[in-house]
Amino acid sequence: MTNMTLSIPEQLFEKMKAMREIRWSEIARQAFENKIMETDFEEKLLKKSKITQKDIEDISRKIKREVAQDLN
Repeated sequence: MTNMTLSIPEQLFEKMKAMREIRWSEIARQAFENKIMETDFEEKLLKKSKITQKDIEDISRKIKREVAQDLN
């Protein structure tokens, strides 16, 4: 497996250090995989549809906003 180095704000790093039980590399890996899957899905939609990339991004933002509101 390949290693990657990320730059994060010091304040975020301090909060992460306090949560030692969380496997942050796993969280990051999952986020990368999710973004790749999301992008692949969007590309497939674009090939089969007349919907534009902007339309997809708008819909995606709306869905994410609603999900975030539901979780709060």
